[in-house]
Amino acid sequence: MASDTKRITVRIPTELSDGLEKLVERGEFSTVSDAIRTAITNLIENKNAPEHIHKVTVDLPKKNVDDIENLVNEGESINVDDAIRTAVREYVKDRIKQYKKEKLQM
Repeated sequence: MASDTKRITVRIPTELSDGLEKLVERGEFSTVSDAIRTAITNLIENKNAPEHIHKVTVDLPKKNVDDIENLVNEGESINVDDAIRTAVREYVKDRIKQYKKEKLQM
């Protein structure tokens, strides 16, 4: 671990600790510390985003993630984040067009 780290001790409910351990058991994180660092990083990034930027968190079924990873492997996107951003951007554009069209018909 880097020398520019700092140890912080916190107490959390057993349910949260059990949940973190399950994430490690499933292989989503190598250690509980990694899971906690990721959670803290996400919290800080979300809370410190510029006011004109709104972060969106998307939870996808494993099948969708696999499909997106295939698009990346085929060269359709640079990475998974880019593929998701593109899909969300296109979806929002279509919904805005649909909304405007419905408003004009009223």
